[in-house]
This record gives sequence, structure tokens and C-alpha cells, in this order.
Amino acid sequence: MSKIISAEDAIALVQDEDVLAVSGYGTNGVPEKLLASLESRFTDANEPRDLTLMFAGGIGDGGERGLNRIGHQGLLKRVIGGHYGLIPKIEKLAVDNLIAAYNFPEGVITHLYRNIGAGRTSALSKIGLETFVDPRLEGAKVNEAATEDLVELLSLNGEDILHFTGFPIDIAFIRGTTADLDGNVSLEKESLSLENLSLAIAARNSGGIVICQVERVAQQNSIDARYVRIPGILVDCVVLAEPEFHMQNFEEQYNPSLSGEIKVPLESLRPLPLDEKKVVLRRAAMELTPHAVVNLGLGLAAGVGNVANEEKISDQIMLTVDPGVFGGVPLSGLGFGAALNYSASIEHATQFDFIDGGGLDFACLGFAECDGEGNINASRFSGRVSGCGGFINISQRSKKVVFVGTFSSGGLKTRIENGKLVIEQEGKYKKFVEAVGQVTFSGKYAGRQGRSVLYVTERCVFALREDGLELIEVAPGIDMKRDVLDQLPFNPMVYDPKPMSPLLFQPEPMGLRESISDIGIKDRISYTPQTNTLFLDYSGMRVNSMIDVDRIKDAVENVLKPLKQRV
Repeated sequence: MSKIISAEDAIALVQDEDVLAVSGYGTNGVPEKLLASLESRFTDANEPRDLTLMFAGGIGDGGERGLNRIGHQGLLKRVIGGHYGLIPKIEKLAVDNLIAAYNFPEGVITHLYRNIGAGRTSALSKIGLETFVDPRLEGAKVNEAATEDLVELLSLNGEDILHFTGFPIDIAFIRGTTADLDGNVSLEKESLSLENLSLAIAARNSGGIVICQVERVAQQNSIDARYVRIPGILVDCVVLAEPEFHMQNFEEQYNPSLSGEIKVPLESLRPLPLDEKKVVLRRAAMELTPHAVVNLGLGLAAGVGNVANEEKISDQIMLTVDPGVFGGVPLSGLGFGAALNYSASIEHATQFDFIDGGGLDFACLGFAECDGEGNINASRFSGRVSGCGGFINISQRSKKVVFVGTFSSGGLKTRIENGKLVIEQEGKYKKFVEAVGQVTFSGKYAGRQGRSVLYVTERCVFALREDGLELIEVAPGIDMKRDVLDQLPFNPMVYDPKPMSPLLFQPEPMGLRESISDIGIKDRISYTPQTNTLFLDYSGMRVNSMIDVDRIKDAVENVLKPLKQRV
């Protein structure tokens, strides 16, 4: 029998208290027809009720679509999600204690799906230690209604590790492009592979039901087997969606460069205007090294891809996005998660294998709050619960992390004049605080590990040390005491701050392509007399001969010999 059925018949399979897991990322790959039909059934018949909802990437547009469609009191009882920022209707239910809400790291949820499918039912991970996910802090609980402990601290071989509870999946909403009558599904027009396969296996092996939304139906066995990404044995029923319910993302119906069909000329991308945000992005881009594998976060951080394109260094680095895209130029805004002209796309859980295993050389992420210990809050602030998404996975496992943001927000006004930064009006909200409202990144945890972490703003740059933050750069035109130190509720370490590069404040490109290809050895060595510490940065450096070895040795000795002491 054909597996193609109506949306109404498919949604009738959802029962009270089911565990529903939904695939999607932001506005990419959203099974919108299924979500709209579930909402219609609930508003018309007040059923089903008391569902547990699971999702990895925040699935919505910040308004009415995506998971916002099912953000109804009574429909949901419990939510375990990765990111709440784009689903304000569910976020409000959480803030008002009308559902039991939990926030797991995005990568943990994708691995939970895979483990559930493999019969392991839970996940062990170091991701989240010493953050709000850790039960010694908040245990990933978003509100008081979340009374059940779903995260447990264990000791394994003498090391701390977190145990995340999983559940059998009763219903899986997934999405593809084409399905044949047997339920074999291809993804040729999708911008992301996502967790469709692992989620289908999880539901199938849980004894649950897999419902797949597609935009077209093919005859039995007519899809090229090389393009079948979800075998028909894993799919119980297929729903054909109208075009308005099956957009590639919520910004456009279909862009072939987002699905790998063609590559478009990137010269058509407009350079960002020169303002305080571009200064921040440029300074972050200066930390890039040749051949680095790079991850860019949501919001401001995504603009580093635009700077890389403007500076013509996109071919020198490998930009990635956590739902599984390698290469190209990542989109910002509602399309975030996809990329123009990407070179490869892998599944969501597999991408987090790569991330959690330390595969990223460099990560650029935004922040809402930062304190003197270097702790970052990017998940709960100003009465909002945005959630961590992949932030914790990425920030805890990347070799180098650069946090980006303006020094203050809410009315900050600046201008760039003659290569100098002028603060015309401070923002209403201070981002540097005495203590962050929620720990999404632990400065102490990273400091003990000797991690390389920078905090970049338009007027200054801080570096993470084991004892907290050190002020290492100040923008030209900025009074360090008035514009930086007097604005802080803590005392950073201040030794010999250097001026931020004047290239950041000029309208022309910085010439990053030339400088990124050869960082001089002298620029890689620095000595701090106050702590008697020598810093050596060999990241991205190529050593091809004994001549290179001797050059490094001579440069280090030239710094050490005049000191005449052990450092």
C-alpha cells in the first residue's frame, strides 16, 4: 500500500502524552505542514494533550511559524530543547511555568536521538560541565515546573561526566524533498541534512511512528538509490505539503546554491557598512589562520563570514555551521544554519561528533553578559530564555574561542572619525557585569585547561588567563580609564595594553589575505614581565624545513637571552 496519506490522517496518529521529536534548524528544513496540522487539530478538538516535545535546533521564525504553532498551554506538558530564541510562544510557556522546560546542549540532543535508536536510551558527555547544565548549578532546568532531574553528575575513571536522560520517541516529524510510494526519501532540495535519519531510527526502534513531510511524490523505486537518505522501512507515512508549507527556509522558496546544486558568484554579496559591529567582526577575523576549520555562531558572530568574503580569504579557511555544513559563506538572519556554495553537508549528530571531539580550530560566538572570571552568559538574560543551542559544545571544545559583542547595548552610539573610535552615547545595558545571570561558558573551567579565549568589543579586547580577564588591546581614540575601566564592575589585569590595529577603523579592506598567509615569527612571541610568562603562538604555522626550525629557535632565544632568568 502507498504510504502517502493526508496531513489530517497522519496527525490523528499523535496521542495524548506522546513524546514528539521534531527535525529542523531555525527556519531550515521545517516540517511546517505537520506542525500547522497539529495546531489545527488541537485548536479544533482540544487534542492531543500533554505532549513531551524534543528538538535540537531552535525551529521557528521568532513569531508564528515553526514550533511556535504548537506553543499552546495544554498541548505541551514538557519541553526538552536546544534553543528557545526563535520560539517565543513556547519560551513564554516556560517563563510562566506552564510547562516543564529543560535546555540541553544541541549536540547532546542529536546524540541522544542516535543513542535512543541504538537502544542506549541516554547519553554520557563532558559537554556542559561547570555550566548551567551541570546539576551542581541548575541541571539544565529552565523553570520551577521542571522538577524531574534529567541530568546527573557521575564519576568515570576518576573524571566528572554528565549523564543525560533520554526517552523513547513516540512520534517523529521529519522532512525531505521527494518520497516514493514505499516511503524512501531523498533530500536533494533541502539546505541541510539535519537529524532526519537518526530521528527516524530512534522513533522506529522505540516502537514509534515516523511521519515525513515532502514536496513531491515519485513512483515506487524510481528515486536513484544513491540519493535515498532515509530508507522506506523507517517511514510510516508521508504527507505531501503545499509550497507555502515547504519553503527551503522562511526567507525563500528555493535557492539552488543552498542545496549544493549550483554555486553563485559571491561578488554579489555587499560588504558590511563600517560601524562598531564591523570593527568587532574584523578584529575577530584577524585571529583566523590558514587552513583553520571555523565555526560561526548565531547573530553578530555570523558576520565574520561576510568579512572573510570581503577580505577574499574564504578559500584560506573552512567555515562550518553546527547543523552540518562545511565551506561556503554561512547565511545570517532567518536563513542561519545554511550556507551559500558549501562544499559538503553531513548529518547533524555527525557534525557534533566532529565538534565534541575537538575538530574545530576556531570558533566565534556572541555573548550577552561577561564577568571578571571570563564567564559568559549567552542563554538567559533580560527576562528571556534563548537557550544555549550548540554554544556549549562549540565553546568547550574548540581550540580557540573568540567571543564577540559590543561593549554595551540598547542605544550605544559610536562613530569612526579619522581612524579613531568615538563613543557618542553609551548603551543602556552593560554587557560586562559583576556576575553573569547564567553560566553558559565557564571561564575558570577553560582557564584550568589553558584554553585560548578572547573577548572582542569595538573599544577593547580581553584575553582569558587562569585568574580571570586581562585587558590586552584598546581602540585608538578610546580613553582606557573613562571608556573601559570605569565602565567595568570588576578589575581586570592590566599590564601593557596595545592599540587595536588601525586597519579595523578604515573603510577599505584590511588586506587580510596577505597577512593571514604569513604571520611573522616575531609576532607570535610575547613576554609579560609582571607574571614572568612567555607566550608562544604557533597556531596555523607551517614548519617545512630545518631552516624554519632554526628561525623559530633564534627568535625565541632573542627574547629569552636578555632576561637572564628562568621564565
